[in-house]
Amino acid sequence: MPNPALIREKVRQAIGILNEKGIDAWLTFVRETEQTRDPVLDLILDLNVTWVSAFLLTAKGDRVAIVGRFDRENVAALGIWDPVIGYDESIREPLVETLQRLNPREIAINYSENDPAADGLTHGMWCLLHRMLSGTPFVGRLISAEDLIGALRGRKTPLEVEAIRRAVETTEALFDEIGAFLRPGRSEREIQAFVHERMRARGVEPAWDPDYCPIVAIGPEAPIGHAMPGDRPVTPGVLIHVDVGVRQDGFCSDLQRVWYVLREGEEGPPLEVQRAFQAVRGALLAGFQALRPGVQGWEVDAAARRALTQQGYPEYLHALGHHIGRTVHDGSTVLGPRWERYGQTPYGVVEAGNVFTLELGVKVPGYGYIGLEEDVLVTPRGAEWISHPQTELWVIRP
Repeated sequence: MPNPALIREKVRQAIGILNEKGIDAWLTFVRETEQTRDPVLDLILDLNVTWVSAFLLTAKGDRVAIVGRFDRENVAALGIWDPVIGYDESIREPLVETLQRLNPREIAINYSENDPAADGLTHGMWCLLHRMLSGTPFVGRLISAEDLIGALRGRKTPLEVEAIRRAVETTEALFDEIGAFLRPGRSEREIQAFVHERMRARGVEPAWDPDYCPIVAIGPEAPIGHAMPGDRPVTPGVLIHVDVGVRQDGFCSDLQRVWYVLREGEEGPPLEVQRAFQAVRGALLAGFQALRPGVQGWEVDAAARRALTQQGYPEYLHALGHHIGRTVHDGSTVLGPRWERYGQTPYGVVEAGNVFTLELGVKVPGYGYIGLEEDVLVTPRGAEWISHPQTELWVIRP
């Protein structure tokens, strides 16, 4: 069910961002959203619509919804969009009439080369919109809504932050249960199945594809990254790495933890394993300390990357962090290197209210992967932990 209080927060926030960025209007143009859902609908509507629909917000505070007759009742019931205009044969006439009445100088629409969360307007709908506005001055006033959507998704409201905190708390409780379940002989698949069972018991879902949420990697032969668990078993002398997040009340978490399985007679992990853990933790802390409003995403990544390589370890081959929220990769600024694959996202500016992951790791030859990931909130003063960081390598006794 939609949460009107949360939607109202985001709509009000969107109007403020339009004013801040000097954009007159923002148009979300969609149809058959059960099949092709624009990511911004989760922020401003949280309903599905069937017929071609337009949702128009302006810097002056207008909140106009134009929807098919049979979608009108649900949209109006939210009490957020007013007027809610219904139509029968074509959206063209009410859409053009509304734009003529409001006469915006610029109309932001949802396309982006850099941010998938801001790229919800399909090519077919882009063509349809241009055809419907043909012969009007508005077809020449369309611009990308990328910056607007990035700010709207990135600046979490109090209700959003609280929801993310609850998802993180649930995930940390799952890690306690995972630690109690781990013992020699358990396979990666068995551990994944256990986590899925515990999620169902708690009434939450995996934060990403359940085929590899959680990611479970045991020992030196396990692949690193978005890989499905295999049949590798827990054995003495190996590292166990788990990357998991939950979706709870519409919001996600994303955390990583690591254990070492003691061999007979060992009092603790070998020195090379402990050294690697401390290097990973130190690099993560360097990123945390660099994370504050006003810096660009690549600068935060560079601080962590530099701290890790100065300890003699290779660079990690991914970004240090990404936004989390309604999705586990929530778009907008990436705390990543200036690589082509990330487009312009590493140049985004960190803002108060952003919630990021911080994640990196190293592979320890003969033992496995040490990867840590925490969830953090950016405040006006700097970064604040949402999760409780893993400060020492957890051990499983034989």
